[in-house]
Amino acid sequence: QVQLVESGGGLVQPGGSLRLSCEDSGLTFSAYDMSWYRQHPGKERELVATITMAGGSTNYDDSVKGRFTITRDNRKNTVYLQMNSLDPAATAVYYCSARRGSRHFWGPGTQVTVSS
Repeated sequence: QVQLVESGGGLVQPGGSLRLSCEDSGLTFSAYDMSWYRQHPGKERELVATITMAGGSTNYDDSVKGRFTITRDNRKNTVYLQMNSLDPAATAVYYCSARRGSRHFWGPGTQVTVSS
């Protein structure tokens, strides 16, 4: 049984910061690439950031480059998304994803709202 649980979402003012966490249970965590996605109301889910198994490579959507940072701690089975300089466009449900070949798992999501 695989379980991914996101935490750290909430309401933040424009220009503020949040750090999202995703903790895994039941997964050989270090064998999976980890990603963060987000979904705005009425829009398709979009990829935000990805980090490879050992953390040696990262990729970001152009909309968040320089402001968001994805990291992982395989000893804690946790992946993080540090979000700085937030603006209202970042308002969305953020999802944690684990992927290895044909295996692809998702967390339930956490809401991030950027508003004054």
